Amino acid sequence: MNQAERRAWLGLALTRGLGGQSYRSLLAAFGGPEQIYAAPGSALKSYLTQPVVQRVTAGVDDAAIAPALRWLDAPGNHLVTLADSDYPPHLLQIPDPPPLLYLKGRRELLGAPMLAIVGSRNATPQGAANAEAFASALSQAGLTIVSGLALGIDAAAHRGGLAGAASSLAVVGTGLDIVYPARNKTLAHRLAESGALVSEFPIGTPSIATNFPRRNRIISGMTLGCLVVEAALQSGSLITARLAAEQGREVFAIPGSIHSPVARGCHKLIKQGAKLVESAQDVLDELRWQAAIPATNAPATCDDPLLAALGFEPVSMDVLAERCGLTPDRLSAMLLERELQGSVATLPGGFYQRIV
Repeated sequence: MNQAERRAWLGLALTRGLGGQSYRSLLAAFGGPEQIYAAPGSALKSYLTQPVVQRVTAGVDDAAIAPALRWLDAPGNHLVTLADSDYPPHLLQIPDPPPLLYLKGRRELLGAPMLAIVGSRNATPQGAANAEAFASALSQAGLTIVSGLALGIDAAAHRGGLAGAASSLAVVGTGLDIVYPARNKTLAHRLAESGALVSEFPIGTPSIATNFPRRNRIISGMTLGCLVVEAALQSGSLITARLAAEQGREVFAIPGSIHSPVARGCHKLIKQGAKLVESAQDVLDELRWQAAIPATNAPATCDDPLLAALGFEPVSMDVLAERCGLTPDRLSAMLLERELQGSVATLPGGFYQRIV
């Protein structure tokens, strides 16, 4: 893309009042942004309101596109448009593909087969461990892991994806000059170096609540399917799963405890027809993916009576004390010891969960 084409693509994208649907309609009618700018106002009136026609016929607003041009001058930063051969192929199939995408990192990942992994921001330790393990295995099998850079399950999925051969890609709800949430700054830098970050939102766009549900259609749209690891009934992850189903993608869900609030969204999806999965191989089998995950040995029988009594569901101190026949003081000391060893996690509300 030469500088004139880049200016035209950005100029239209940043024209106030010109949305994605109008942009795509203009491209279909006139062929490209430079041809749109060259068209007379009378030809544009069928597609745009008069104020927007006036803005377009006035030409590219250089002040508006200056931040994006400066950002694009940095190494590793890219602009990907509907006219580019490497625009994500599955994203072209959705009803409202973004006319352009900002990308930071490995542009070649856009053409890779992808799988979305999403879930609760308030993930349990076991949920985060599941997300990371599934993502690592599926990435190693050749699927680039896509998620939204949120805390909890998203972050764990990105870490797992980066650990595998196919890496990971984050679709964010801000401009790519902003990292949100800030706690994921280090993870975002890792993605920029070894994976990629993508956004449809202009440089400088802050964190706005309405942008995050909108970006979810891109997370699902780029992929072959969507795996939900943990989700409450009102979770934004269910929006992504719904969009995936509407887009004709496979939807997968990992079941959890019937007592866990972050399992209820997954159970709802399974009731509605999502594929229940217990291993990464289940996902590959459903996708008819040729690469198989190497079999692993079954875990050894637990020889720790406390861990055996704890099980894998969240348990309160009172229930656990009754199971073990221990005093609360003794039990508390034993739980602390295993928490330091990494085999037990403390959950909100005074609950404990085994994680190995």
